[in-house]
Amino acid sequence: MSGERIRHVVVLGGTGFVGRPLVRRLLDDGRRVTVLSRGPAPDPAAYRAKRAQLTRDASLLEGDVHDVDFLRAVLDDADAVVNLTGILNEKGDSGEGFERVFTELTRSLLTAMHDNDVRRLLQMSALNAGLGESHYLQARGHAEREVRASRLDWTIFQPSVIAGPGDGLFCRFDGLLKFAPVLPVGRAQARFQPVWIGDVVEAFARALEDPACVHQTYPLVGPEVLTLAEIIRLTARARGRHRAVLALPEALGKLQADIGEWLPGKPISRDNWRSLQLDSVSGEDGLARLGIEATPVTERLPEILATDT
Repeated sequence: MSGERIRHVVVLGGTGFVGRPLVRRLLDDGRRVTVLSRGPAPDPAAYRAKRAQLTRDASLLEGDVHDVDFLRAVLDDADAVVNLTGILNEKGDSGEGFERVFTELTRSLLTAMHDNDVRRLLQMSALNAGLGESHYLQARGHAEREVRASRLDWTIFQPSVIAGPGDGLFCRFDGLLKFAPVLPVGRAQARFQPVWIGDVVEAFARALEDPACVHQTYPLVGPEVLTLAEIIRLTARARGRHRAVLALPEALGKLQADIGEWLPGKPISRDNWRSLQLDSVSGEDGLARLGIEATPVTERLPEILATDT
């Protein structure tokens, strides 16, 4: 990395769960931010909805983020790129959707960065990337290999499940627990180290201009190890609800995932089931390496669940 200040940051996935607070933080740090979104939108209302998710000071560009020519044009005056692009489920169960969003998009981005001599890249990945049989984790691992081979000034972040207001963990179960006195759960013993979204944003912000972070990989985990069953019970207790967790045996848990594959929104999919075979925990504290004291997520449950019931 050169000693020049990073002024213009291009963020892919900037309208997402992590992207929105990170964009605000980058702007607060005095940087110019351009957010790329998959598009073009089919109608102005869709664009306005995306625009409303961003602070006014951020620029929003829509286009084919897989198109190297589009990426080259956008990166013309960029100093750094943050790649937060991701999906949790794909259409079908072939792995092709994950490969397109993670591996192929990353490959196109790296090409455009090379062509424009944009060297600094912060890449979002996941704990257990490249391990197990999950298409999601395998595609994350493939993307990481592309980044490491790129000869750019990269930093990779591997979070466990990220917790925060509107998240896909506590808030997702909160919605299910509104109506279910008993919640049947496969892999109830699977372990996680939920990481607070504010700590994730801080990690990205601190690493952006720190030369010591170049060519480093940071597992991002919280200080608490919780099983899936414990996460569900904590969510119910925080709402004052009395709910039971029914831990399903392996065969029934897999059947639940097979059925969930065909339900609207895929509340659980076959690939989720494969991911759950690996505990999302780490013996390495990447936050501590960045000088960040990890936030206990259970202390933030009232904030996480501060939505209408």
